[in-house]
Amino acid sequence: MWKLARRTIRYRGKSLTATFLALFLGTVIVMTCGGLLETGVRNNAPAQRLAQADLVVTGDRSVTPPLAKGADPDDAEDPAVMPERVPVHAAALDRVRGVEGVREAVAERTFDAALVREVRGGASPVKAQAHGWASAAFAPYGIAEGKAPARDGEVALDTRTARAAGVGPGDEVHIAAGDGTRKYTVSAIVKASRQLDRAALFLTDGRAEALAPAVADIAVRTDSGADLADVRDRVAAALDGQPLKVVSGDGRGTVEFPEVLTSGSDLVALAGAFGGMTTIVAIMVVSGTVALSVGQRRREFGLLRSIGSTQRQLRRMLLTETLMVAVVAAGAGWFAGPPVGRWLFGEFQGTGFVSDSVIYAQGWIPAVAAAGALLITALLGGWIGARRGVNVKPVEALREAEVQLRWAHPLRIILAILFLSGATALAILTVLLFDGPIAGSTAGPTVLCAVIGFALLGPGLTKLMAWLIGGPVRWFTGAGGKLAVSHARVRAVRMAAAVTPLMLATGMATGNLYLQTTQIEATKSAYAANLRADAVLSPAAGGVSDSLLAEVRRTKGVEAASAYATSTGFIDGATDEDGIPLQGVSAHQASLTTAVRPTAGSLEKLNGNTVALTTERARNLHKAVGDTVTLRLGDRDEVDVRIVALFKGRPGYETAFLPAALLASHTDLGRPSQILVRTSSSAVVPGLASLAPGLQVTDREALIEANAEDAQTQAWINYLLIAMIVAYTVLAVVNSLVLSVANRSREFALQRLVGSTKGQVMKMLTIEALIVAAIGLLLGTAAASTSLFPFAHAAANTWMPSGPWWIYGAIVAGAVTLSLAATLLPAWAALRIRPVEAAGAQE
Repeated sequence: MWKLARRTIRYRGKSLTATFLALFLGTVIVMTCGGLLETGVRNNAPAQRLAQADLVVTGDRSVTPPLAKGADPDDAEDPAVMPERVPVHAAALDRVRGVEGVREAVAERTFDAALVREVRGGASPVKAQAHGWASAAFAPYGIAEGKAPARDGEVALDTRTARAAGVGPGDEVHIAAGDGTRKYTVSAIVKASRQLDRAALFLTDGRAEALAPAVADIAVRTDSGADLADVRDRVAAALDGQPLKVVSGDGRGTVEFPEVLTSGSDLVALAGAFGGMTTIVAIMVVSGTVALSVGQRRREFGLLRSIGSTQRQLRRMLLTETLMVAVVAAGAGWFAGPPVGRWLFGEFQGTGFVSDSVIYAQGWIPAVAAAGALLITALLGGWIGARRGVNVKPVEALREAEVQLRWAHPLRIILAILFLSGATALAILTVLLFDGPIAGSTAGPTVLCAVIGFALLGPGLTKLMAWLIGGPVRWFTGAGGKLAVSHARVRAVRMAAAVTPLMLATGMATGNLYLQTTQIEATKSAYAANLRADAVLSPAAGGVSDSLLAEVRRTKGVEAASAYATSTGFIDGATDEDGIPLQGVSAHQASLTTAVRPTAGSLEKLNGNTVALTTERARNLHKAVGDTVTLRLGDRDEVDVRIVALFKGRPGYETAFLPAALLASHTDLGRPSQILVRTSSSAVVPGLASLAPGLQVTDREALIEANAEDAQTQAWINYLLIAMIVAYTVLAVVNSLVLSVANRSREFALQRLVGSTKGQVMKMLTIEALIVAAIGLLLGTAAASTSLFPFAHAAANTWMPSGPWWIYGAIVAGAVTLSLAATLLPAWAALRIRPVEAAGAQE
């Protein structure tokens, strides 16, 4: 059978090319997801500015979410990453310096700053990360021009910042930092010995400490010849009992780029989910392609059976052919996978989903995983496709006009019922148990279960749909439509080979695209419901100073101005795996800048260690106004806060309000990040930009858009991945239609020999293509609806998904165009052959 299989491949180029493409693209996509998965697991972000530090002591941002009262400790959630930098206490520096093997230890201050050369007028700021001068040695930075800053009014700029600002040594610049905007003299231009992603400026150590009292980390150099692991262990032992950790190697990169801590796990989850989905889709695509190819060879199998070949031998021959093609596809995919993975990873970094500092890592593991997935896909798909073809009776297969009627194998029906039952159960769970964005965790799998269930019932559903639309089609299209409908009903099993991947593409595209648009709209709506401000003021860097807030409040036409800060925290006794969003506001201004209306208590009492919770949250905690709850803020600090107000929140989008001063003091900035402003007239808003250099003034809509930025980023990532999978299923549609039309060349020749013209045959095929598109669209839309309507109800409290109708219009247009092109182009080529030659042609 191996020899026969090799010879068969030489004469079955077209059908095996379709199988090759299906396996090749499946390998590329699985390898791409594997590369992303490995990158997320490794999460390597090499140190840049701290490259010359042997060790770095930093705050441990990993915290296990609190358990609900009475909960089993075994049910504890995985550690969460806190959103803010955990400060290093000053006493830790003395302990580190006293450890044997430590040559030098420097307390690092890191904070945002921005250069503005004009004091007024909203000049565009040049942003950079600010540090004390002692930190410059760890990149290291060397002085290219000038001298090191020696006084509090001096600053050293790196070459990138100096070039962007157009300044040099001796020039005066205005720098916005923690205490507002001040004038500095450029004392030096420094140049790093390596390429750095972030711009930097350096103040004197004393000035840096005044602007950022909290130590961000401690950079350590060890003695020459000291064992790094031993020194690291001794430093860790000296700091035992403190929420600190000691890192080396690429771990130092997470100190410079803390966003890496969360992007790795997000990338792992995303790549794993889509890798599994791709494997399932690949099995369906390959099995469908092989089944159609096998169907074209029924007469060949009948002949082999008639001369004594057994079903087992034919199955071995088909599996051998498929594996031979799989080996070639794996080899091609081995080379194509990494470039595609790097490109997709670059797109992820461009959207901000993954930090630019993370390096793409694809070793042998994704290649082996893709090869294993390819082998499983080839074997399973080949076995599924070959099962029906080799079971044919010899006499039946040798008939000239073969029509496949049987398809409903008991196992196929059972699996279809299980998948459709799973889709139904997930839809019900989405409606009954989930609120807000978390509903997407069940909505996505619902679509996949539904399309797989429909795919397994494809031939039966195709025949049913052809029967339902047959009447109207015959009525409006005449004789050509009558013949097309007859073919659709009689050749339902063959037509299902094209309908199924089209349904798959339509269902996944419609479901996933509208899931994202609904999520974004729900996020915006929930945030807008709590906002009444007309404008938002954002300083160039360093947060909102008390003097700026006071000046805004004194401005004519400003009715209210509230300091504003955001973060995430955990409430003791709650069960929030990802924490609860926190918003900090000014007590006496909150009623005018937010739309929160207390059902108990008052927001004007939001001073000191206090909090305003939703009524649902308080009920779950068995708390009321006046009670105290323990809140773990973004920097790991635990604070006992008193409940001073309760308000009605939107399920799934709950938040808690704290005094801006309290929340901001536990963030990286240490100050409120923005000012919410309500004015008496829109004409007042533009003039607010002149209150501080580099002050950005945006309207309410801009703040709502910024709040939904994470959801929009996630949406774009899903668009990219879904586009890859849909493109893969589109290949299956093209394969199925092209192979199906190519197999009917004799039929077209007979039609022409009995008097049909080329135009009449093309009209019939056009109607058939439209029938295929219509059935695929209807079934795909039905599959998508099993997810969209429950998700819309859970996320947005409405049964109608959100999103522009042109998305669905584009899906419909694409499906129709694809079906017509993949049918009519090969048909036109087949009709160019003379009828007599085509009727006598070999298979």
